[in-house]
Amino acid sequence: MTYFRVAVVSWIGALALVSVLERTPARAQVPQNPPVPLSTAAPPPPPTAEYVGSSACRRCHGPIYTRWQRTRMANVVRDPKEHPEAIIPDLTRADPLVTFTKDQIALVYGSKWKQRYFTKVGNDYFPLPAQWDVTHRQWRPYLVAPNTDWWTVHYGPTNNDRPTGPLCDGCHSVNYNVRTKAVTEWNVGCEKCHGPGSEHAKLPSRANIVNPVRLDSVNAVDVCVQCHSQGRPMTNPVEGRFFDWPVGFNVGARLRDFWTLEEHRLGETSFTHFADGTAHKNRMQGNDFVESVMYQRGVTCFTCHDPHGTENNADLRQPAAVLCLTCHGPRSPNGPHTPTIEQHTHHRPGTAGAECIGCHMPAIEQTIADVNVRSHTFKFISPARTDDLKVPNPCTTCHKDRTTAWALDTLRSWPEFSPWRVAQ
Repeated sequence: MTYFRVAVVSWIGALALVSVLERTPARAQVPQNPPVPLSTAAPPPPPTAEYVGSSACRRCHGPIYTRWQRTRMANVVRDPKEHPEAIIPDLTRADPLVTFTKDQIALVYGSKWKQRYFTKVGNDYFPLPAQWDVTHRQWRPYLVAPNTDWWTVHYGPTNNDRPTGPLCDGCHSVNYNVRTKAVTEWNVGCEKCHGPGSEHAKLPSRANIVNPVRLDSVNAVDVCVQCHSQGRPMTNPVEGRFFDWPVGFNVGARLRDFWTLEEHRLGETSFTHFADGTAHKNRMQGNDFVESVMYQRGVTCFTCHDPHGTENNADLRQPAAVLCLTCHGPRSPNGPHTPTIEQHTHHRPGTAGAECIGCHMPAIEQTIADVNVRSHTFKFISPARTDDLKVPNPCTTCHKDRTTAWALDTLRSWPEFSPWRVAQ
């Protein structure tokens, strides 16, 4: 009889819980492509698979292939003999920094922030000594200074001593061969993110290709971190040369077995990091992101970005002003907790300060000269950190005519923020 009463009570309690859940308001919209549990991560392609190039994907994935072809991913590296329009500046105009001719350019790299030029010697490529600043439309010298990047001590002091194969090409190509220096294709092709596709091309199946969406969130993010990070290979040198990319890594494997992120000592400003640990140079989105709460919660890079291409800046799935609000709308349990966005930002709608990225993704990470890209920690950097650690904050980065004291006083006047937290 006692067992029967317990069972009935348990059954009634379960019904009550269902009723409560049905009446509970829906939480913020779940991000696109939520991460899957570790136990259901997609296996790597079969060991017999080979790289076949992105064109093999076109037959079945035509619309995606067409979108991808227009992305910067697909056009990072271009041969100016095949694509003479790839060279942005006018090389017929004399400039003291430009000591090379168009005929010496074997490959053109980049088009958004800066453009660099590689010449070919034997079966290696080497950087030429000038780069084009796309934003300011001017030439600037190009040479990685000694004692900056970790690898400079292992190479000579000039660009002629620094081949792009071990220092660049592994991330700007698919299947770079460290022995022959050959690639399956230049640029970030399909197989850079999906693994070798020969078996899949012959007999399409989920079992013989990697889809990052089906990987657990750590391995999914590593698909991007393999190149969008500053670090070092676990094994170096390789074939007698020091490499600055994760040699041997294929998607589906564990990146940590091939690559370690650049270390940082809290309170120390280095070539790669501000004193609080935020990156201060480009190509470190991964270093930032793995320190974020977003990463801890299972958000992935392609929750926000579509590497196959969109019409939005940075291939975002939606414009930034809309995208963040799919998970962080007013009164969202994820925050902000104010009735309106304007009450949270204290900026008029439509202004730069009203956008989430204005405060949570400030453009403080250098890519060339005074041109910066956005941080990816998503944390708000207090003006107090500018005072004690010299880390740029979003308030005075935007309001350049104001001081950190003004910014802190303003933050303390906003009632929805804790006065104990605004300086943290």
